[in-house]
Amino acid sequence: MRRWLTFAWIAALRFLSEGRMQTGFILGGIAIGVGVIVFMSAMLTSVQTNFTNRVLTSQPQIQLKPPDEVARPLRRHDGVVEAAIVQRPTQRILSLDQWQTILSSMRGRSDIVVATPSVSGSALAVRGDASRSIGILGMEPDDYFRIVRMPDYIIAGEPSLGTDDILVGIDLANDLGATVGDKLNITTGPGGSRILTIRGIFDLGNRGANERNTYVQLRTAQSLLNLIGGVTEIDLTVVDVYAAETVAQDIGAVLPVKAESWIVTNAQFFTAIWAQTLSSLLIRSFVGLSVAFGIAAVLIVSVLQRSKDIGILRAMGSSRGKILRIFLIQGGVLGFLGSLLGSFMGGIALFAWYRLARQANGAELFPLVVEPSLFLFSALLATITGVLAGMVPALRAARLDPVEAIRG
Repeated sequence: MRRWLTFAWIAALRFLSEGRMQTGFILGGIAIGVGVIVFMSAMLTSVQTNFTNRVLTSQPQIQLKPPDEVARPLRRHDGVVEAAIVQRPTQRILSLDQWQTILSSMRGRSDIVVATPSVSGSALAVRGDASRSIGILGMEPDDYFRIVRMPDYIIAGEPSLGTDDILVGIDLANDLGATVGDKLNITTGPGGSRILTIRGIFDLGNRGANERNTYVQLRTAQSLLNLIGGVTEIDLTVVDVYAAETVAQDIGAVLPVKAESWIVTNAQFFTAIWAQTLSSLLIRSFVGLSVAFGIAAVLIVSVLQRSKDIGILRAMGSSRGKILRIFLIQGGVLGFLGSLLGSFMGGIALFAWYRLARQANGAELFPLVVEPSLFLFSALLATITGVLAGMVPALRAARLDPVEAIRG
């Protein structure tokens, strides 16, 4: 194999093999650093993917609502203000104006995947002596369940809905002492009242949502909220979930609606994700710096130990560039081999943690997401770090005077 290697590669590999203890220690340090980077990166990706999927599968990505009602000052004909101070009016349950036209327009856009109408409002759920305030949402299940993956959250019963059926959260069912098949008396502020049968019980993983959210047929909600033929929202999903705010602003600019994206309504979520990403980046950067300094320290020691060898090589006609390449190759080889060992260690630690770390009920904390590109990126980053870390000792070795190096 050596006949295919250049002199710089042969010399670099020989220097590494002769200093086995030094090489072993630095490989171990690099492996630990790369392992930490792989472990943290995969963990962060898994957590963020899990959180994002939970957010995206439990709410619409964009909601179109009627504009807020605004009170204006009263004026006389001559321009004199009669009532300059005007209290903000209460926001009534209003239907979207010409919602059928808006819905048809949304379904015709290439950047929108699903568009479906819905009706939402407040109600009171009563069973026997127990009563709870709830939020009722009426929708068309075939389309709405493509936005909110309710079938994935059903823990009892089934997600199908008839005109006299209702889906309730597990905490609401517990508060009312109800189960699948029980009846609830639903009454609303506009005077609607109806006896509905619990068809399914869901768990969204959020106590507040499980206590308040309920789902019924669109026509059932329209009847309860006295909005026959009307809808209060149009729910959308888009092709690019991270472009939802841009799409919402575009829709709000051309249509008389209030368009809210999931990015705006979950601003705290994005703040937490950004803080988590920044802290992880800082940790990985410091780990990378420690690896780089470790490689540089070992190579500097190697230059000092092999000053005579370098002087002899220079005296025999080796150019400064060839000496430079020898130590750059050593740095790159250390980084590459350390990254392979570190990726293996990080992968083993990741899967071991995933198997052992569990929730109180024994379920997994979150689905593990491991991208093959992570290992390729780690190997490339460690190799480049090794080459850059070897730059200073390589320049030092290339600048050695052969006479002084041989004299020691």
